[in-house]
Amino acid sequence: MSEPSSIDLDAAPKPRPAWDAIPYGGDLFGEMHLAEHSTSPGEPPVRESLFPGLAICGVASAAAAWLSEHYQFPIILLGLLVGLSLSFIARDPRTHKGLDFASRTCLRFGIVILGFQVTFMQIGALGIVPFLALIMVMGLTLVAGVASARFFKQSSYAGLLAGGATAICGASAALALYGVIGKDRLSQAQFALTLVGISLASALAMSVYPILASYFALSDRQAGFLIGASIHDVAQAIGGGYAFSDAAGSYATIVKLARVALLAPVVALVTLTIGTNGADPNQAKWRRLALPWFITAFLATVTLNSLVAIPPVVAEHALSASKGLLLLAVTATAMRSRMDLLLDMGWRATMPVLGATLISFLSALTFVLIFM
Repeated sequence: MSEPSSIDLDAAPKPRPAWDAIPYGGDLFGEMHLAEHSTSPGEPPVRESLFPGLAICGVASAAAAWLSEHYQFPIILLGLLVGLSLSFIARDPRTHKGLDFASRTCLRFGIVILGFQVTFMQIGALGIVPFLALIMVMGLTLVAGVASARFFKQSSYAGLLAGGATAICGASAALALYGVIGKDRLSQAQFALTLVGISLASALAMSVYPILASYFALSDRQAGFLIGASIHDVAQAIGGGYAFSDAAGSYATIVKLARVALLAPVVALVTLTIGTNGADPNQAKWRRLALPWFITAFLATVTLNSLVAIPPVVAEHALSASKGLLLLAVTATAMRSRMDLLLDMGWRATMPVLGATLISFLSALTFVLIFM
């Protein structure tokens, strides 16, 4: 038997393969290499798509609409709750572009189409004294929101948002005002919390205010003004009015639509006061009067609706389209909100909405008891 050959310990070790230089050295590393080099040099990167975010937002909004129809619950509030429950989805960057599109573009077109529900003749039908009283109620409500925010050590922008949304038309006004304030000055979590508070307050008011109107023995006209001037959302204000009587419902509709028509002047006032988000802080005040394009388009739509007789079928479809677009915007905004920040805010963050709601009701009630 031959002796085993001796091992040369001094021999140089064989060179190891340069695994890092091999694109597909292993499954995991191969996948990483393909992900990082999916496009050729000089070729533009893959564009982000609107579809993932819009698809998820659409499904969530459809679920909210189904729940609202079957359980008779405010659709905007359900959109907020469903969106907040799905906020974890927004951690995926692929959804950001679609969700941002829904929260901004759908919002703006929804507000523009809302103008088909209002005419200047409806505002004139109020009369000069009730119209001036409505302006006073709205002004006190706006001031109450800002004052409550300062008293409870919250951002003045949060008070401005809560007061303005309560004074005008709830969620749609909040979305329009937030477009001026911007997420750099007020977090999306605070915005989402304000929307939830406004929607809850409006739903509660629709049930309680007609009962209070009966308790104070108000006439149909008095009850219609009280409900139309103090309930935030359009649908809840009209529903609350008709819950009292048909005459009160008709008058509440006129009062509420007058508040909706004042959306543009209030947004113009806010823009003049604080400036549009991202604008030069040293910009002359007269330059701040330039309204966001969608508010200008809203005014144009109201003017068109006042000058031309829009067929009822068109107006009905326009209302459905406006509600659908605003629902998409609210749902997308809620999905982009961080739940951890929302939960950390505490009860103080809800006080601007509560203060504005309380003053709105008390000021409207005072007017109807003294002057109507």
